[in-house]
Amino acid sequence: MKASICRICLFILGFILTVGISSQSLPAYSTEVAVVPEAGARIAEVEQLWRGQYETYFGNQLVGTPLTAEQISATLGRLNSETDKNFALIYAFPQPEELELLLVIPETPSVRVTVPEAGQQELLEVANEFKTAVSRPTGARRDLTSAKQLYDWLIAPLEPQLQAQNIDTLIVCGGAILRSLPFAALHDGQQFLVEKYNLGLVPAFNLINQQHSNFRNEKVLAMGASEFQAMPTLHAVPLELSTITQDIWQSEVFLNQEFTLNNLAEQLESGEFGIVHLATHAQFRPGTPENSYIQLWQNDKLTLDQLRQLDWSELPVELLVLSACQTALGDRQAELGFAGLAFQAGVKSSVASLWQVSDLGTLALMREFYWQLANPEVTTKTEALRRTQIAMLSGNVRIEDGQIFTSAGILPLPEDLEQFQNLDLSAPYYWSAFTLVGSPW
Repeated sequence: MKASICRICLFILGFILTVGISSQSLPAYSTEVAVVPEAGARIAEVEQLWRGQYETYFGNQLVGTPLTAEQISATLGRLNSETDKNFALIYAFPQPEELELLLVIPETPSVRVTVPEAGQQELLEVANEFKTAVSRPTGARRDLTSAKQLYDWLIAPLEPQLQAQNIDTLIVCGGAILRSLPFAALHDGQQFLVEKYNLGLVPAFNLINQQHSNFRNEKVLAMGASEFQAMPTLHAVPLELSTITQDIWQSEVFLNQEFTLNNLAEQLESGEFGIVHLATHAQFRPGTPENSYIQLWQNDKLTLDQLRQLDWSELPVELLVLSACQTALGDRQAELGFAGLAFQAGVKSSVASLWQVSDLGTLALMREFYWQLANPEVTTKTEALRRTQIAMLSGNVRIEDGQIFTSAGILPLPEDLEQFQNLDLSAPYYWSAFTLVGSPW
C-alpha cells in the first residue's frame, strides 16, 4: 500500500515538475540546450517511473536505493576511466505535447531540453514510418526523411554538448515508442548515427550492472535450432554456431535435438559460460511476458517470464545473444519485453534483433561481431557492435562469389546456402536491427 502511495506521489510530483519547468523560460527546440537545476530531480523521477514499469511488467520487485543523477554521473566518470570511452546518457521521454530530453555527462551539469514539435502522436507517426522503411531490405536507402527527422528531434538538440565533451558512446534510455527504435539507422543528412557513436539501450540506468569486466576470457555456450515444425527453417544456423566459436573462443555447441530447456538449464548451472548465444526464432509479442518466447527444439519454448528461473547470474553471464528475433514494433508491452531482456534474464547485456533478418545476413554479422568482441583494442560491447555495423555498412563484410568476407577471414558457403547469397549487407535492414541492451561495457 505504501509503495503504491509513493508511486502516486512521484507521478504527481513529476507532473508538477514537468508543467512547472515547461512554463518557465526554457526555450522551445533549438540547437542550444538548457542547463537547469531541476534536471537532476527530473532524472531521478524518470528513473523511478521506468523502474516501476519494468517491475510491474515482469512482476519483480527490486531492492536497494536507486542512484541519483549525481551518482549516475560519477559512475559514468568511473567507467570512462576503466574503458577509455566517453559516455553520455540520454533520457528520451515522449509526452503528449512534447518530447523531453535529459542528458547526463560526467563532470558536467545535467541538461534538460524539450522539443515541442515532437509530441507523442507526431513522434509515433514518424517512428512507425522509419521502422517500416528500415525493416525492409531496400527501404531506408531511398528515403531518409524519417531517419533525419528523428535525428533532429532526438540527437541534434544535444549535439553541441556531446561534441564539446568528445562523447563517443551514447547510452539511450527511452520511453514508450522509443524502446524498439533502431537508433543506429538515424541519419543527420550525411551519416548514420552509428557512424558517429557507439550505441546501447538501457531500460533504466538503475536496472543495469554498473561494473566493467574483461569479457574476452569468457567461454561461449552456443545453442540453436535450424529445423522447426511450424516456423521457417534457419539454414545458416549450423554454420553460424560453428563459425562464431572456432579458433578464438572456448565453447560448447548444441544443435537441434540438444537444444532443450533441460540442457540449457544444465549448462547454465555448470557456471562455465560467460556468453550465451541462442541461434533460433524468438518473438517479443503484445501482452504479458508469457506471450513472448525463445523457440527451443520442436514445440519447446522458453517464455520471457521463465527466464528468471534459469541460473543466468552465477558468473554473472556477461552477454546473451539472440540472433533471430522479431519484435511487435510499436506495441508498448512488446517493447518492454525487448528492452527488459537483460534485466529479466539477470545477465549484464543482451544483443537481439528488432526484426528477423535473413539467417545468412545474420551469419555474416555474428561472425564479424565475435571477432570484434575478441579484439584487444575493443573495451566495450557497444564498440564491438558498432565496428561490426560499420564493417557491414562500408562493404568490408559482404557476400560474393559464394563466400562471406569478414575481418575474421573468408568463409566459403556450403552449396545449400549459395542460393541465398545475393544480399546487399550494407543496407540498414541487415545491420541496424541488432541492438545491445543493458550494460554497454
